Amino acid sequence: MQPNAPIWNLLRQFVAIGLQSFGGGATTLYLMRRVSVEEQHWLTDTEYTAFWGMVQIAPGINLLGQSVLIGHKVAGLRGSLVALAGLLLPSTVLTVSITAGYAVIRTNPLVMAAVHAIIPATVGIGGVLAYQMLSPVLRASRSEGVRSLVISSTVVIAAPLLLMVVGVPAVVVLWGAGVWCAIGAVWMRRGAV
Repeated sequence: MQPNAPIWNLLRQFVAIGLQSFGGGATTLYLMRRVSVEEQHWLTDTEYTAFWGMVQIAPGINLLGQSVLIGHKVAGLRGSLVALAGLLLPSTVLTVSITAGYAVIRTNPLVMAAVHAIIPATVGIGGVLAYQMLSPVLRASRSEGVRSLVISSTVVIAAPLLLMVVGVPAVVVLWGAGVWCAIGAVWMRRGAV
């Protein structure tokens, strides 16, 4: 069983993530990061953030893409399939079960209170996750110099403003950030010469 140990561990970890993924994407992403970076040491902070950046520019469900990339890093193609299956199996079973039973309990005051409490908790988890994912990017930018820090900080400040104030579509913000950083890389190279 030793050659399959990484696969079984990967499956076990992603089933556990799937079972705990209440509250939406921020919770799931936080759990994936905790398992893959802090507990299992499959990825570094930088690798995890780079994987998340890659799945952001692709269409589709980003959490599935993130699980596929983590699984691939751990055990190749089989790892991708196992991580994806592990993530989806519990949530699919729970979603079907909860949906079937929700019609019966949806007007219960305790259930309604619990559902309303999930939203602020999810926002809090999202804030922790944002900090954890932003820290390695800003540390790397700081170590690369002032120009790199200016470029990264501009993206961090401009992205939410463009989304919330100006109403720019998210895909335009993401691709625009990529173009901005490419221009910044040229600017940094010219400064180094």
